[in-house]
Amino acid sequence: MSEFIQLIEERRSASNFLPDVPITKIELNEIFDLVKLGPSAFNLQHTNYVTVLDPEVKERLQEAAYGQHKVLSASAVIIVLGDKKAFEQASDIYEGLKMLGMVNKQEYDHMVNDTVSFYESRGQGFQRDEAIRNASLSAMLFMLAAKEKGWDTCPMIGFDPKGVKEVLHLSDHYEVAMMITIGKEKVESRKPRGYRKPVSEFVTYI
Repeated sequence: MSEFIQLIEERRSASNFLPDVPITKIELNEIFDLVKLGPSAFNLQHTNYVTVLDPEVKERLQEAAYGQHKVLSASAVIIVLGDKKAFEQASDIYEGLKMLGMVNKQEYDHMVNDTVSFYESRGQGFQRDEAIRNASLSAMLFMLAAKEKGWDTCPMIGFDPKGVKEVLHLSDHYEVAMMITIGKEKVESRKPRGYRKPVSEFVTYI
């Protein structure tokens, strides 16, 4: 457990990456193999990742990110997407439980109907919020898993979502929750950690 505490303490948002440091699909998949174990509402696994390694696509994403240099110098740019229509895949996701005999046909139908009706009844605003909530949970796990594997990351909201969608030809049912740059940080450029509020200022006990 002390290793986990150390991981949290050492994870920082990297703003200055060493250029020309490649990251392989094998290395990225090792991270994503951990990320897939994260929680999601109703186990709908709302989060999708577009991982950009192509330098030309990174240049176009840099434009959508208002010219931020770290988009170009990072080893990869990760676009974190929340699927607003993830609930429509409930039948496929729960199918495995039925096949393994963990639920019977009646229980399976009940699970699917309950999940779909829950999302449909709450409307598009809720579906969008759920996409962002669940994608954000997954994104934090991605950054911790990346740090465990020796990579530095930076979560970013400074970009034009519409521009990102145009660059990547994304469907409208995806919400761009955030952009994450990943690479090896220039350690000498790291600044001291910013001020953190004491627990008493952000925790209330009732």
